[in-house]
Amino acid sequence: MSAIQVFVKHQGKKHEVELDPTSTGETFKYQLYSLTGVEPDRQKILIKGGQLRDETELSKLGAKPGQTFMMMGTPAESGRVALERPKEKMKFMEDMTEAEAASAEGATPAGLQNLGNTCYMNSTLQTLRAVPELQEQLSKYTGASSSRGVDLSQYGLQGSVDLTSSLRDLYKQMSETQEGFPPLIFLNALQTTFPQFAEKSRTGHGYAQQDAEEAWTQILSQLRQKLKIKAPPVPSTSSSSAEETKNAREISFIDKYLAGRFSSTLTCDEPAAIEAGEEPILSEDAFLKLDCHILNATNHLRDGILKGLEEKIEKHSPILDRDALYTKTSLISRLPKYLTVHFIRFWWKATIRKKSKIMKKVTFPAELDVVEFCTETLRNQLVPVRDKVREVRKDEEDVVRARKRQKLAHKQEQDRAADELKAKGPADEKKLVNDKAAEKEGDDKEMTDAVYKTDAEYDSERAASILAAKKELFGLINPELAADEGSNKSGLYELRGVVTHQGASADSGHYTSYVKKQGPIDHETGKRKEEDGKWWWFNDEKVSEVGTEKIESLSGGGESHSALILLYRAIDLPTAEEVKE
Repeated sequence: MSAIQVFVKHQGKKHEVELDPTSTGETFKYQLYSLTGVEPDRQKILIKGGQLRDETELSKLGAKPGQTFMMMGTPAESGRVALERPKEKMKFMEDMTEAEAASAEGATPAGLQNLGNTCYMNSTLQTLRAVPELQEQLSKYTGASSSRGVDLSQYGLQGSVDLTSSLRDLYKQMSETQEGFPPLIFLNALQTTFPQFAEKSRTGHGYAQQDAEEAWTQILSQLRQKLKIKAPPVPSTSSSSAEETKNAREISFIDKYLAGRFSSTLTCDEPAAIEAGEEPILSEDAFLKLDCHILNATNHLRDGILKGLEEKIEKHSPILDRDALYTKTSLISRLPKYLTVHFIRFWWKATIRKKSKIMKKVTFPAELDVVEFCTETLRNQLVPVRDKVREVRKDEEDVVRARKRQKLAHKQEQDRAADELKAKGPADEKKLVNDKAAEKEGDDKEMTDAVYKTDAEYDSERAASILAAKKELFGLINPELAADEGSNKSGLYELRGVVTHQGASADSGHYTSYVKKQGPIDHETGKRKEEDGKWWWFNDEKVSEVGTEKIESLSGGGESHSALILLYRAIDLPTAEEVKE
């Protein structure tokens, strides 16, 4: 039997197709795939008695030259994918070195061995490792390494008393393995630099348990002194560009990325001092963390931070010539890109002469808005960007919901058409097909095309909308904040790491940490792909993957794992490169 020419109607378009009666429905569908981009398993071709099946012999259709068939279906989200030879030769896991396997996409990161109550240190190091800028800057640090007399030859390692170089070497070694790594060199450096961490356990087994927050603070203080980065010189009208380059100054990496600033006011509480003319004392102070004070009325992180911004201090009043009570009120004048928040859960209980833990439940958000804690000047710079971010997100959510509704309505229409065809007799089939075709070409064509857009059309419109929103958002970023690379320019933070404590006392219990997984690197663009929302749980050398519901359970309320330190990162904003045409 010779081939005949037929027509297939799809989304308002008529395609001329050569139908071979000796072939099957599957072959016919692949012909339509090449014309429409709709995969065969997503096609619904209406024929007498229902839908065309893959195994149907086309000769049994009794098709006539010029006959019109109707097809329903849309391409998959990804569209058609051209098959091509891989750019790089595939390498199997068994052929990879340990370092190659550790850097492969989806590889589980290295854990850290517990060297005797050193979980406080392990959890701190794993969380700080979530700051990629820190790892990058450490790799450039040129401090020397030496074992300082510690025999680590059995591990093939070299020690160091320079804590910064020890951290550099440790992170490099961790990046080359997926096994639990022994942080012997770094522990030696930490104990040498800060002898409090060398205290032995009362039982004689290992070291005494320490507070992870104290380790966090001491490590950052040492990095603040040692880890310097080049900063642009302060502009001067009398200096040439060559002189400015020569006089480029150095600043602390920690000050740039992890330190904020407070504007504080110290006021005497006694009316007599104020009436006598004592003026409030204004000051500017750097901070490495915000404290969350936990009182009976504290239920959310916001409550504790507000309480931490007000402090009572007893000091000498020059007007009263005696000690008096003062109130120090602080507001944030500079926000760092990475913000540390500390839950003050440990306090000294005099009756038992040891630290106790406040186990009250205090919830914390995945996204933290700190605008209300800022000075008026900084608030005015942040609010336009923050509000635009929320507006863009809402618009994007509305578009996604509208797309889902469109697809559902389209599918329901397809199903109704198929059911209607099944219910009709052979004599009504031709009339039904013609009616559907007329509907596509008639007055409703414009409306139908607008509602049932192809995925390619939808993706194109969405890309254009996103670019326009990014341009508008980029234009709202305050120039002063834009020039401060290591600052937060919106007042919004996303949670990236959590250090937790399990137990009722700071002198015992167990520390672990949770770090949000980063998206894998796209080797073509060099940018990170979308994240999957999962987290890594670091329990010393054990590393496992958990979902967001686990993070939500860390708000406390008992002796189970509760958040002690939160690490937030400023949300991503458009860059100048991203908004280029």
